[in-house]
Amino acid sequence: MKIACLGWGSLIWKSGELPVESDWYQDGPLLPVEFSRTSDGGELSTAICINAPAVPVLWARLAARDLDEAAVLLRKREGIPAKRVDGVGILSVTPQTPGVLADWARERDLDAVIWTALPPKFGHVEGLIPTLSQAVNHLQQLKGEEAAHARAYIMQVPAQIDTPYRRAITAQLGWDR
Repeated sequence: MKIACLGWGSLIWKSGELPVESDWYQDGPLLPVEFSRTSDGGELSTAICINAPAVPVLWARLAARDLDEAAVLLRKREGIPAKRVDGVGILSVTPQTPGVLADWARERDLDAVIWTALPPKFGHVEGLIPTLSQAVNHLQQLKGEEAAHARAYIMQVPAQIDTPYRRAITAQLGWDR
């Protein structure tokens, strides 16, 4: 089974135990991604954010026997508990599967696509999308290691994940240098 994993954040440079068997290709589908999920390390990580402009994400082939194994491996890498019903997006592709993502996958001869599907989170509230000013303020308040970690995260995200929040954060905080 040919399974692709979509990525737009730390999965790309730190796959961990996720069995990525190819390079991360830059011709992924266009998805609405934004720096909209506060993480345990203080950084504002990337997440699918339905009201964000779409950007081209990256993708890599996984060495997994089937979708169940691929989902378990992605959950493990992302620290998503098995009991959580969301967290991993899965698309099985057949000739009849409708949609832009299925079309993209068929063009690459893929049987399935998986991705991290954790929602935005701000102020410990799942589903809450920070405003741009809240996002910048959150990052400005970080100190020491947390601030360094948050800056490193944004700088390591591939340049093609060029979002409005990223542009504003790097400009306002001087992180584009």
